[in-house]
Amino acid sequence: HWRMSRGPSGTCVARGLFYQQSAAMSTLLINQPKYAWLKELGLSEDNDGVYNGNWGGKGEVITSYCPANNEPIARVRQATMAEYEETVQKSRDAWKVWADIPAPKRGEIVRQIGDALRKKIKVLGSLVSLEMGKIYVEGVGEVQEYVDVCDYAVGLSRMIGGPVLPSESKSCCTLFKGLDSWQSHRPGHALIEMWNPVGLVGIITAFNFPVAVYGWNNAIALICGNVCLWKGAPTTPLTSVAVTKIVAQVLEQNNLPGAICSMTCGGADIGTAMSKDERVDLVSFTGSTHVGKMVAMMVQERFGRNLLELGGNNAIIVFEDADLNLVVPSAVFASVGTAGQRCTTTRRLMLHGSIHDVVVERVAKAYKQVRIGDPWDPSTMYGPLHTKQAVDQYLAAIEQAKQQGGTVVCGGKVMDRPGNYVEPTIITGLAHDAPIVHTETFVPILYVLKFQTEEEAFAWNNEVKQGLSSSIFTKDMGRVFRWLGPKGSDCGIVNVNIPTSGAEIGGAFGGEKHTGGGRESGSDSWKQYMRRSTCTINYSKDLPLAQGIKFE
Repeated sequence: HWRMSRGPSGTCVARGLFYQQSAAMSTLLINQPKYAWLKELGLSEDNDGVYNGNWGGKGEVITSYCPANNEPIARVRQATMAEYEETVQKSRDAWKVWADIPAPKRGEIVRQIGDALRKKIKVLGSLVSLEMGKIYVEGVGEVQEYVDVCDYAVGLSRMIGGPVLPSESKSCCTLFKGLDSWQSHRPGHALIEMWNPVGLVGIITAFNFPVAVYGWNNAIALICGNVCLWKGAPTTPLTSVAVTKIVAQVLEQNNLPGAICSMTCGGADIGTAMSKDERVDLVSFTGSTHVGKMVAMMVQERFGRNLLELGGNNAIIVFEDADLNLVVPSAVFASVGTAGQRCTTTRRLMLHGSIHDVVVERVAKAYKQVRIGDPWDPSTMYGPLHTKQAVDQYLAAIEQAKQQGGTVVCGGKVMDRPGNYVEPTIITGLAHDAPIVHTETFVPILYVLKFQTEEEAFAWNNEVKQGLSSSIFTKDMGRVFRWLGPKGSDCGIVNVNIPTSGAEIGGAFGGEKHTGGGRESGSDSWKQYMRRSTCTINYSKDLPLAQGIKFE
């Protein structure tokens, strides 16, 4: 079988012909009694992959597969370019309605979306687990993040806005010695900052968080007064359809245009069209650095806006004074969680030379206790990789690490069971600047590095191209604040005594350098979905001009 090249979602853009033929010949999971719950989400054997107030889909039919057994779940009809054009136009028309609604009222709609998601949280979380492959508690937790961001956005809808700035009431300047001084007065003037929605926000999400990343963008963009066009990953289309059905029902119940939250399932053609389309005011892209760079160039070519959430080659640094009872579970959680497929996954574990051996021994022992199984089994801690392509990348990375001087101390093999299961792996003995260490591989491989000084560790943290998440474990408060300061970590997420993953929604999420620079979710991330205007208002009967100029 074959797969097409990576598209602007950062994932495979299509399944091979072999898969589609086999899906037609085999029994879809949705028709099996064990998976009858899928129909509670409005899913069927064949699903429309376009929503713009009406459901449709006349493009390629793709089959979604379960990574735990590689069996077909159901089919989705993707968008054609004609349907994309229609959807963008309907989205622009819907914005004219949505932008006129007061922000607190928009917040009320987002609150209702959060409540609707709450009612479906377990079944939707189960779908995430089935289609993406992450364990059930992570699938439910991902939907909970969308709910939490909705709650956050409701409060934000009554708080967004700009300041009233002090206007100059008097300025003095002596031009030249011997000349009279002049004075300029501006009484009766107000200087304010206005924030308005950008318009249409295109949201391109990746397979690893098929609900949460859309939720971060969607909830905040909506309360700001924008409409959203979503293109999810081609390998998780059922999740995109199910979420959109929930959101669409809320809009319909409030007599609002469905195109406020539109969706076009598709591959590279749709992602490219969104990136090049001047009607899409902001493109929010989550995926690989390679594809993100292509998206950024297409958007910048038309002087559009982009919000990029790309890769991360994240490090945990453990100093000699660290509490190892915090270190070990943190390292295990952050490196094997979601089978190493989080952008915040710990990929480099830097250990002070004095504690290197004992930490490696304890982490390896903990790895062997990780319960591996079906992702929907509540006792499972570790599920499959998302695709067979990822399994190939896992094997290739291990081989490269060995060639570059690494030693596999734990794991390193594909598991003999159905699905895309691999052993979580620990590799020691590599140089900090080994090519494979500097390569972000979206699989559960942890490279353990040995350092001696603080300066060395901080430098190694910053020497990779990405700059997403980082953490140190220490009791030295001076070191903590050096780590947080200008010569410390250059990442967007800088932690102390906690893992690199597990960010809270109240903070701005994102990173620097090849991670893209975008920020989503909390803090003032809402500003990325709006345009700013500085406004000077003269409410007097006079017109004082700059530099004291007067017209007689």
